[in-house]
Amino acid sequence: MTNAALVANSPALNRLLGLLADQPAVLVQIESTQGSVPREAATWMAVFADELIGTIGGGHLEHVAIADARTQLAATDLVLTLHRKRFALGPSLGQCCGGVVNLVFRVVGADDRPQLAAGLQTERHPVALFGGGHVGHALIQVMEPLPFALTWIDSRDGVFPSTAPANVSCEHSQPVQAAVRGLAPRSLVVIMSFSHAEDLDVLAACLQRQRDFSDLPYIGLIGSRTKWATFRHRLEARGFTAAELAHVTSPIGIAGIEGKEPAVIAVSVAAQLLQCVNASQGS
Repeated sequence: MTNAALVANSPALNRLLGLLADQPAVLVQIESTQGSVPREAATWMAVFADELIGTIGGGHLEHVAIADARTQLAATDLVLTLHRKRFALGPSLGQCCGGVVNLVFRVVGADDRPQLAAGLQTERHPVALFGGGHVGHALIQVMEPLPFALTWIDSRDGVFPSTAPANVSCEHSQPVQAAVRGLAPRSLVVIMSFSHAEDLDVLAACLQRQRDFSDLPYIGLIGSRTKWATFRHRLEARGFTAAELAHVTSPIGIAGIEGKEPAVIAVSVAAQLLQCVNASQGS
């Protein structure tokens, strides 16, 4: 895969695998869709007797699917281990989406855990986050449930949490810009270190890699327009052209979202990264 990577199990998948050690569930998965629907194919939820993990989009469709799954699960012999159902959202469920969703219902248990661990993995787009400060920590939290595989990089010791989310790999690099060489191809790069000097060095390394390989579709630098103007002059002095510098996004985040609180910046940046991924996928 060039645009995505498999990472450690998501919290939802880990929860599913843990509960399956002691009790069966019905895995409900979207097999295919037509027209306007709440979620895409391969989306799943696991229905236990008294617990639900994941979602296929909510609303009446999910309510009916949960009821069907629990009826299947309550069968004493669990003979019907797999069946399919077609839902026309408008005519049969009264949902305004109007599309068609085909669901697969499958009873799963402890013996199915290895297959599920592999089959329900999520492909995630690689992101390189330079900086373990307040905004970096906030961005990690916001991006935990999103389809990203993060490499979190800092030159300082002791800045990373003792336990990082499943989709985050922490890396100490000194000098910090040395880590740019090893980034996954097609990485989205977010630069927000504790030091403007480090930011500049990382940015220069990213621009050099982009010049050599053209494989970093997004290079984002935190800061004001004044900071970027200063950096632009310094990078021009290092030999980077106007066309190369135009590849840098600074300030970062969605235009129109005000506020400098770390959580606000994190939400804005995460949304911009999702826009970038969607644009690359043509959606």
